Amino acid sequence: MNITAAMVKELRETTGAGMMDCKKALTHTEGDMAKAVDYLREKGLAAAAKKESRIAAEGVVGAYVCEKCGTGAMVEVNCETDFVANTPDFKDMVESIAKTIIVSNPADVEALLNCKVAGDDTQTVSELITAKVAKIGEKMTVRRFVRYEADGGEVESYIHMGGKVGVLVKAAVAEKNDATKEVLHDVALQIAASSPVAAEYVTRDEVKADHLEHEKEILIAQARNEGKPEKIIEKMVMGRINKFYQEVCLMEQPFVKDPDMNVEKMIAAKAPGTKIIAFTRYKMGDGLEKKVNDLAAEVAEQIGK
Repeated sequence: MNITAAMVKELRETTGAGMMDCKKALTHTEGDMAKAVDYLREKGLAAAAKKESRIAAEGVVGAYVCEKCGTGAMVEVNCETDFVANTPDFKDMVESIAKTIIVSNPADVEALLNCKVAGDDTQTVSELITAKVAKIGEKMTVRRFVRYEADGGEVESYIHMGGKVGVLVKAAVAEKNDATKEVLHDVALQIAASSPVAAEYVTRDEVKADHLEHEKEILIAQARNEGKPEKIIEKMVMGRINKFYQEVCLMEQPFVKDPDMNVEKMIAAKAPGTKIIAFTRYKMGDGLEKKVNDLAAEVAEQIGK
């Protein structure tokens, strides 16, 4: 397996480990990026508990919450350039698509594309996008979406950095008032801000057994590589698992506005009876590969021709 400089660079950016350690990890794992991250963590050379995929596509994460019907939707729409992503025309299209998701409740992206645009029975979402592509001249695609119904509770959205990160939260509430809205806004802000390790679960009860087991295996190997005696490894691992819960469970994360309390205590203090049911966090372009133009290489190629 040929380990390229780009692979080493990506692993280094992901884990914060040294260049040579990254190259060694990739060589040891035959280029498997996920296994290389685990290898570095086991050796105590990487702090990242979860790979934050490289942002490599342009576009916008947009959201819309219908207060009247108690439903919210969030959608990621990609395009080719950041310039187009920041235009009012593109952002208006994204909002129209989010509204359509609320009204039509499509099963998936393919179904969404065939839905009539909310408030416009003359065209489907697919036709709306085609018209924008013809006007602007860039390829555009709907990548993913999520939709929450309040079911008597509340749905809150938060869009960060002009659409680079988006969050949609569903909660059961004891009362619908300003205090509850403020708390849900803070919870959405918390989820958006949790990087490079983003919350994956509401509480520790939701943590998947295989995820927990995988984490324990890494922590045990890590402790052994540190030369810790076997008799204390189990106790050490349990302590580190608690730290793992604080990272991946929303309720146990230190509250970004007051790290002396966790999110669960913040909610209990400011809006008793509020319970977070579900949340989704989208990071625009997460996991997509962006085409990088190398001008020098293009010139050399043209000269060669």
